Amino acid sequence: MKLNKNLVFFTGGGTGGHIYPGLAVADELKAISKSNNHNISINWIGCSKGMDKNIVDKATGPDGNKTVDKFYGIPSGKLRRYFSLKNFSDLFRIAGGFFAAYHILRKNKPAVLFSKGGFVSVPPCLAARLLHIPVYTHECDFTLGLANRLNFKSADCMFVSYDETKARLSVAEQKRVVVTGNPIRPVFYNTNPQKGLEFLGIKETSKPVLLVLGGSSGARQINELVYDNIDFLTENFVVVHQTGLLNSDDNRSAVLSEKYGDSYKPYNFIYKEMPDVVSCADVILSRAGANSIWEAAVLHKPMVLVPLCGNGTRGDQVDNAEFFKSHGAAEVLLGQQADSEHLKESLSKMIEKENRIVYSEALKKLTEGEIPANKIAKILFDKIGEEK
Repeated sequence: MKLNKNLVFFTGGGTGGHIYPGLAVADELKAISKSNNHNISINWIGCSKGMDKNIVDKATGPDGNKTVDKFYGIPSGKLRRYFSLKNFSDLFRIAGGFFAAYHILRKNKPAVLFSKGGFVSVPPCLAARLLHIPVYTHECDFTLGLANRLNFKSADCMFVSYDETKARLSVAEQKRVVVTGNPIRPVFYNTNPQKGLEFLGIKETSKPVLLVLGGSSGARQINELVYDNIDFLTENFVVVHQTGLLNSDDNRSAVLSEKYGDSYKPYNFIYKEMPDVVSCADVILSRAGANSIWEAAVLHKPMVLVPLCGNGTRGDQVDNAEFFKSHGAAEVLLGQQADSEHLKESLSKMIEKENRIVYSEALKKLTEGEIPANKIAKILFDKIGEEK
């Protein structure tokens, strides 16, 4: 089957964490192809339900043009590591996703399929392998997720964010692995702290800015930590609190905002202004999802991380957080240590600017070198040039 050298497919979804990094790579790939007088179209295979289409369709590159030319939605079933009756019904959705992806890829014949993971990416990767379409996949977490363990079987190459992730694989597997770091949206490399301060309404303050993040849905655990320690926090920081769209308490936030004035600024969700807001923050208090960590890391922001742990997770956030802690780039509140005492202890280290500089320098060392999205895009572009 002759492949179309002017067309690349991306796949991934289910959460923004499996979409935004892929869009960063897509933007870089289009820029590289344009500079080489090789205009590439990018299509995306994602979940037919949920947020995938909305995020992908709205995405625009630095030039203001749409990042993805066409979105294809396919049925998707979740891959669970535990017993659930949904596993049986989802088998049919996974099968439906495979046949849909096979038809789409066979009809379009892209030069390459790039996967950013997530349960929706497994059928397209398998279909591409059967159609002899080169497959590349990326794992953002410290340890491989189940979807990427399966995708790696179909892949010519897997990109990973950490040297240690590659080292855990067999010698034979390591030959198909490239360490790139985690691709971050281009806007995080071109931020304006002053715009962030203006958005937040912060004019002058002698206190450092603490940005509290729990993802778009919010994190009830982190929100409660903030509420329980609001006196300490507002005494020492200007607290910018993204409470989340699902786990917010608007009445409580309004009362605290009125009581503490400019020292407490709650928001349900910050979207397009977030890169500038992160860049103007002095300290980040957040979960330890790969994307939020790396977005703060590339801006060299000291972090206090509260990783999601317990029965509802495979432990990827714990591994991510411990990696940054081991390199002196973050403090971690793990399990029972995610309490008021340890929160105050960790944040007390961040009050003095001299201490924050130490964490920032550690983050600079971890993120120096070639921009991950650009490195991945170059490899994909070179592969396209090899295809006959």
